[in-house]
Amino acid sequence: MKQPRVAVIAVEGISPFHLSVPSLVWGAEQPVGEMAPWPIEVAAVRPGPLRTSAGYAITVEHGLEAVERADVVVMPWWDDPEQPAPEPVLEALRAAHDRGAQVVGLCLGVFVLADAGLLDGRAATTHWRWADTFRRRFPAVDLRPETLYVDEDSVITGAGATAGVDTCLHVLAQRAGRSTATRVARRIVAAPHRAGGQAQYIETPVPEASDDAVARAMAWAAGSLDRPLGIDALADRACMSRSAFTRAFRARTGSSVHPWLVAQRVARAQDLLETTGLGVEEVARRVGFGTAARLRTHFTAALGVTPTRYRSDFALTSGTPRGAGG
Repeated sequence: MKQPRVAVIAVEGISPFHLSVPSLVWGAEQPVGEMAPWPIEVAAVRPGPLRTSAGYAITVEHGLEAVERADVVVMPWWDDPEQPAPEPVLEALRAAHDRGAQVVGLCLGVFVLADAGLLDGRAATTHWRWADTFRRRFPAVDLRPETLYVDEDSVITGAGATAGVDTCLHVLAQRAGRSTATRVARRIVAAPHRAGGQAQYIETPVPEASDDAVARAMAWAAGSLDRPLGIDALADRACMSRSAFTRAFRARTGSSVHPWLVAQRVARAQDLLETTGLGVEEVARRVGFGTAARLRTHFTAALGVTPTRYRSDFALTSGTPRGAGG
């Protein structure tokens, strides 16, 4: 599979951490044999020295022409949420999107995508601390600050700082398969998929001890997906009432139990489709969907492809059947 070309747009005063995330997940830092690194070019309005927020300068070799040849364009950061980015950056993002490139905004870089008009009528996320500013400036965007990232197909937005890792792992799973993304996540000591949203990081009172019971119930459910599961089963496991568990679960994850369970089941189905030769009906049984038809419905709704098509794109085992049962 051809590796996508990536352009990462850097601006004056950029955070080195934000700038490094795409390379950490996709780029040349990959150990030999783990995955073929994606070619990444860092671009700026003017090539040359660029001051960073850490107090040292970096040298950017490419101008915005690098954006014109990229399959994935990343806006990883922006320094002032109240001010629009330079027009050449906005024009480059619009042109990339118009020709079919995938555009990714991370943290305050999401403000730049919104300034370019790429988020009007779409859902998006950004750092929770700047949610009110974002809503005031961009009322046409459906802001979802409780989520770690939002996938709108051609435009993906991620929340603050380390959520950029989650976002880039998600893009990697889309293009190279969940197993590859999981291996990379293990190497960089990151969760392959964090089930919660930003709600767990927004400043709130110290969590009660019951949150530990919720985490234990979630871990049990994730390992018992072939069983009938629901709010009552998880609440019983946590030794909590249904209403108390529901409140604690939403406080921890920003989600309700049912969509979380569906996401866990779809993710486990991805793993089995990539790494085993099990038929789709058996995969459906093992992940708790029961039938291939129910698996297809939820899998296609979540990922936009059928289980069989996903397997044909990402299967790692030579003995995996192609085109059977999905």
